[in-house]
Amino acid sequence: MTDKVWGGRFDKGPDEILNLFNASLPFDKRLYAQDIDGSMAHCRMLAKQGIISADEAAQILETLKEIRAEMDRGEFLFDEGFEDIHSLVEKTLVKRAGPVGEKLHTARSRNDQVSLDLRMYMKEAIRRLESLIHDMQGVIVRRAEEEIEVIMPGYTHLQRAQPVLLAHHLMAYYEMLKRDRERFLENYRRVNVLPLGSAALAGSTFDLDREMVARELGFEKISENSMDAVSDRDFVAEFLFASSLLIMHLSRLSEEIVIWSSQEFGFATLPDELCTGSSIMPQKKNPDIPELVRGKTGRVFGHLVGLLTTLKGLPLSYNKDLQEDKEAFFDTMDTMEQCLAVMTRLLESMTFNKESMREGVEQGYLAATDLADYLARKGLPFRQAHEKVGKMVLYAMQGKKELRELTLEEMKKFSELIENDVYQWLDPLHCVRRRELPGGTGPGAVRRQIELAKREMGI
Repeated sequence: MTDKVWGGRFDKGPDEILNLFNASLPFDKRLYAQDIDGSMAHCRMLAKQGIISADEAAQILETLKEIRAEMDRGEFLFDEGFEDIHSLVEKTLVKRAGPVGEKLHTARSRNDQVSLDLRMYMKEAIRRLESLIHDMQGVIVRRAEEEIEVIMPGYTHLQRAQPVLLAHHLMAYYEMLKRDRERFLENYRRVNVLPLGSAALAGSTFDLDREMVARELGFEKISENSMDAVSDRDFVAEFLFASSLLIMHLSRLSEEIVIWSSQEFGFATLPDELCTGSSIMPQKKNPDIPELVRGKTGRVFGHLVGLLTTLKGLPLSYNKDLQEDKEAFFDTMDTMEQCLAVMTRLLESMTFNKESMREGVEQGYLAATDLADYLARKGLPFRQAHEKVGKMVLYAMQGKKELRELTLEEMKKFSELIENDVYQWLDPLHCVRRRELPGGTGPGAVRRQIELAKREMGI
């Protein structure tokens, strides 16, 4: 049985080198369920419109069900000699059902068929990713709630800046993931458009009920322009873009976990079962999971840039270049599912070293901004207060002291506005508690963030 669904126009069969280079079955065979489900919906519509008979449709549908069941059970041999999953399914149907199977392709093309299959598959992929993101957000919220009292240094330029709650730091990643979920849900809305009925590029001469097919396959609406429908891969590029932003966020978190778990920081301890050792250094405990997630980020970025480059010069409508979308999409989807799963597991099981974080807050003049605010509240213009506190920090550094270790007399040398109440402004705990405005790092503000997040997630 030849694998080709074309060939009448050719005097010679394809060269083997063309077969090998042109084939997509090795990677698009994972679309088999979508290809068969879409074919069955198309078949029912053809029968309903009187394009094929009810008996012909029944025979086609029964045979497709048998093929699908064998594939689901892993009993079907995917002959890699076939060009793609579409030709494999169609030729298997014809072999088993006879000439009636050749009627299935009436009023459709592989151009709209492949777009349909990919959209159906992507809808499922987005739902899975959305669920995994939701799971990770849930872990972040739970860990933030558990660690609500823990104070740590907040950083800018990787330099200690101001005291913050660990929970506040964790909830920043909740917000990133929230935007990621929103992007995928927006992507889903644009994926959820039925292209079938566009045929090769110009639509069909048959009286098709495209709305019926859309309802059967769970699509929200049908495409409005057949040329756009068969050549559109914006939804794939958008998926890759949303994935790129998501893995960038995971990479930032990974970088912090690598830093926090280092001996130099000592802010976190990773579980032994999620780390590896060295083949030569017996003492090593390596954070391979966050390092790999960080490393896979470039891979996902590359798929996005690769697809955009593929699309940028294509004339309308369909071009075989578009076959390059699937490997990029499949690999990105697999990568994102793995990264979300392992990072969620890591967040669940890592421990935070509260004392190390508190020690980090006590060193590095993290209360300097609060001291400037203190002077501003006393009536000193903030820019003057900023300069005076900068000089106080330099003085303290030269004396190898923290600001809270300066005597009142020493501080008064810089401003007579300073009184005994200044020491409350130099306490890291009070620095945090003073920031109760919405979105701030105060305990009450962070609890409100957590409660809002729980309502958003329905937990």
